[in-house]
Amino acid sequence: MALRPVQVNFKARDDAALGRFWAEALGWGVSSEGPGVTNLEPEGFVWPDPDAFYVDLVTVPDPETVKYRVHLDLASTSAAHQAELVARLTELGATPADVGQGEVPWKVMADPEGNVFCVLEPRPRYQDTGPIAAVVVDCADPRAMARFWDQALDWTLHEVTDDHALLRSAKGSGPYLEFLRTTGATAVPSRVHLDLLPHPVEAQEAEVARLLALGATTADVGQGDVPWKVLADPEGNEFCVLGRG
Repeated sequence: MALRPVQVNFKARDDAALGRFWAEALGWGVSSEGPGVTNLEPEGFVWPDPDAFYVDLVTVPDPETVKYRVHLDLASTSAAHQAELVARLTELGATPADVGQGEVPWKVMADPEGNVFCVLEPRPRYQDTGPIAAVVVDCADPRAMARFWDQALDWTLHEVTDDHALLRSAKGSGPYLEFLRTTGATAVPSRVHLDLLPHPVEAQEAEVARLLALGATTADVGQGDVPWKVLADPEGNEFCVLGRG
């Protein structure tokens, strides 16, 4: 059995409008599995290709009641590319954001619904990730998060310090998962979360049991009767274990 992050999920006021922004931002295709859900896929891949990473946007009644504890870092290949990307995202409706970052080489922005993201300066580590360099999770203890997520996933732990931890697919493809030490990180519902896919998908129940044994807890975010299971890691970050819908 195996368990891997397959997509990042955004809670949205308007999934279609926010989906159009992110599809243009990433250069990805758009589809929908039903009303209130927009799916984004990298060109040339079909869900659930194990070599791809996806984005889902789901309309919820009040996304403003949750916080911005998870964000995306976007990759750039040169200083000129970073500047071009910031300009293009601004034209699409993104705005500069101040999260107390001070003078840093990356650009902090917010999408049209206020979700914060970063456009990174060129970094060798992220030259082969595609447009999403990393999914970044604020946390209090990156080492503890690394211990849990390294056991939870079939990904490889690349680096762990007191300040951050990095994991990535063992195939060396797609974005990194980064846990970043952040003062004041609290366990509150987040607007952005990870969806995990078991392989085979019929192993969902067994994988949920394994995660609970590792220290995850069940979570209720108002999901009702759905084919996925909502859990939270030891710091309260929600994630979903997908099943066959």
